[in-house]
Amino acid sequence: MFDKFNDECGVFGIYGHPEAANLTYLGLYALQHRGQESCGIVASDGINLRAHKGMGLVADVFKQDTVFDHIPGKSAIGHVRYSTAGGNDVKNCQPIHVDYHRGSIAVAHNGNLVNAQETRNELERKGSIFSTIADTEVIIHLLARAECDSLTDRVAEALTQVKGAYSLVFLTETRMVAVRDPSGFRPLVLGKLDGAYVVASETCALDLIEAEYIREIDPGEMILVDKSGLHSFRPFPETKPSPCIFEHIYFARPDSTVFGRQVYLARKEFGRQLAREHAVDADLVIPIPDSGVPAAIGYAEESGIPFELGLIRNHYVGRTFIEPQQSIRHFGVKVKLNPVREIIEGKRIVVIDDSIVRGTTARKIIKMIRNAGAREVHVRISCPPTSFPCYYGINTPTRKELISSSHTVEEINRYITSDTLGYLSLEGLHATAGAPLCNGRHFCDACFSGDYPVRFPRLKSDSQMGLF
Repeated sequence: MFDKFNDECGVFGIYGHPEAANLTYLGLYALQHRGQESCGIVASDGINLRAHKGMGLVADVFKQDTVFDHIPGKSAIGHVRYSTAGGNDVKNCQPIHVDYHRGSIAVAHNGNLVNAQETRNELERKGSIFSTIADTEVIIHLLARAECDSLTDRVAEALTQVKGAYSLVFLTETRMVAVRDPSGFRPLVLGKLDGAYVVASETCALDLIEAEYIREIDPGEMILVDKSGLHSFRPFPETKPSPCIFEHIYFARPDSTVFGRQVYLARKEFGRQLAREHAVDADLVIPIPDSGVPAAIGYAEESGIPFELGLIRNHYVGRTFIEPQQSIRHFGVKVKLNPVREIIEGKRIVVIDDSIVRGTTARKIIKMIRNAGAREVHVRISCPPTSFPCYYGINTPTRKELISSSHTVEEINRYITSDTLGYLSLEGLHATAGAPLCNGRHFCDACFSGDYPVRFPRLKSDSQMGLF
């Protein structure tokens, strides 16, 4: 709630089930937290691809039962989207679905290509015409130009020309392909249901449809599913995986298992480590709901300070609401959160959340807690200061908008008006997040360190936007 980053996107695919579109709808429901601007499903009946897409939440876009009569078939892919790259316009809804000289193909993409604009410019110089501003369409154009005979070879040829983060699901009339970039920035898992293969951004989508979890699709792995079964390929040069640490901090649903670790338990451990690094004498630990709850429980358990829900979240607030001009100050925060005065009044409070972005919302919430009677307010953040933008699929502000890029911790503390402020250290984050992991994984922490695993072209517009 402290000025959140926007979620990126979620993908889902199923091959070989008579209720493919319905199950994809349920899978997208489970992945709604990854994108709330638009969603879509493309299904195949073995001969044709048919699509239904729109702006809004899954329940709104697919509110008519008759929608599924128009997208029949035993295979389908789906997508929920937040506009990390490409505007919030219906033409940019995914999956992107096109016809070309080899037939029909649809693609759903989670991630960002760091050389998308550069590649797009080159394709346009060669005559390509784009209908969206989403970087995913670059992949479609590259695939259509590929001269290889097999679908997997064409996909591989296209992807060797792009850089960045991609967890992709493709659907043709008769095949489904899932592929993850060699760095493994974004999650992608494989499951099975009644003989049908399922891929999804997170395991919570498999849980909802009661599919069996098989395994994580490896970084750099391509999966092809057709009438003969499942086939695995590794067409890219091997590189050191760099999964996004923010999946564990904030983006993934707490009940998912991501990068080999259960997310809720990881967040509790972040809270425990935070308590070890930034202990304070206090009466209560309260979370900023819902994002701060697991870390607050861990902090309370490690510190021995009682845990309470001192802030109650209104779960029925949409993405936008009409705000009175001056009748209620800080209306935007107050409509989402309300303090429980009977719990807070007269107490020394430790407030736990997972991040501070701009600091403006944190300042308003702390004022609200003090107005409810808190004697002291100590803020603890279960990740390091976020000082750099992400280029791998998260819609982060420019660097100049990130408060920690230009202010010390003490300066931020004074700005948000807390008594003390403590962030989880980068060393503590890696030690806690990486302990159960193996296979040489090293998390991407570029948003904290500025160390980007995949370099990107430095365009003139970047410096103008304050990205550097």
